[in-house]
Amino acid sequence: MSNRITPKLLAEFIGTFSFVFIGAGTAAVVGGGTGLNGIVAVAFAHGLAIMVFAFAYGSVSGAHFNPAVTVGVLAAGAMGVGEAVGYIVSQLIGGVAGALLLRTVLGGAATGLGMPALAHDLVVGATSLTVAPAAGFMIEALLAFFLVTVVLSTAVAGRAGSLAPLAIGMTLTFNIIMGGALTGAPFNPARALGPMVATGNFNDAWLYLTAPIVGAIVAALLHTGLARLIQERMTVAGPRDAAQTPAE
Repeated sequence: MSNRITPKLLAEFIGTFSFVFIGAGTAAVVGGGTGLNGIVAVAFAHGLAIMVFAFAYGSVSGAHFNPAVTVGVLAAGAMGVGEAVGYIVSQLIGGVAGALLLRTVLGGAATGLGMPALAHDLVVGATSLTVAPAAGFMIEALLAFFLVTVVLSTAVAGRAGSLAPLAIGMTLTFNIIMGGALTGAPFNPARALGPMVATGNFNDAWLYLTAPIVGAIVAALLHTGLARLIQERMTVAGPRDAAQTPAE
């Protein structure tokens, strides 16, 4: 392993470990049945955790902390395959390590260790809602699409400068506020796999491991397609007209 890649992999491990320990830990402590206030607490725990560690490690590894983000960055052509594989392995190990430490610390005090699950008989107004696997797959893919779109448009494209971690953290927060009650809203294979390994419960693992990847690839394809369209427009318009066009 080269000296250049080592700090990146270590940063991805520490960031993902911390994200799962804090995010899943909050979900485990807050527990279910707490309504909107509980979901908001869990959402901000995840969003703030990803934001602060993105500020801490963004300059080291890009602060992906999510295999779906890494796949999206790879699909957008912003990193190599070998480096992406190393990132994903580090993230998965970090997520499992964070969940195992949670199990050690909390023991039987909290159920599920923040493991995501599809909603069953969720009360919505005057009716109840059960999220089918197909709907859950779509929700998780869309949430990952939103996150990866923001990552590519801010951190990777450099449009948000030093505020990219804030944009990413806020995206994570509102994603969980929307989807937390429906799927648990991990939209992160490492965040989902950690509690599954720690509890031995792999229900709907295929959904939580694959849906975010699909959403990430779609986000990367749209990102690169949009970039080509902008470049073609500026090429056709010419330097004079391009100078009059607002910055993308």
